[in-house]
Amino acid sequence: MKTCAKHDDWLMCQLADVEFAAEYLNAASEDEDPASYLAALRKVVEARGGMAFVAEKTNLSRETLYRTLSSRGNPTIRTLNAVLKATGLRFGVSANAS
Repeated sequence: MKTCAKHDDWLMCQLADVEFAAEYLNAASEDEDPASYLAALRKVVEARGGMAFVAEKTNLSRETLYRTLSSRGNPTIRTLNAVLKATGLRFGVSANAS
């Protein structure tokens, strides 16, 4: 009998790898809807330590972090940078290849 993994379980395992997480966020940044990026970042946070861990490392409350990374969130660049740093990532810029 074939064993199947749930997509979310597979994704969480993949996002534990910092290189995969970086590519995942880069892909999400190509969507014009900022909510897509925040949803992707929320998954990265969950996979790379969890909300409580990242909240502690960023000096934010869990509630603030949840609110910030919600589809209606509007994080500052400082907050995004702190969250990325807490998950082992950083901002980068590249030329648009269009």
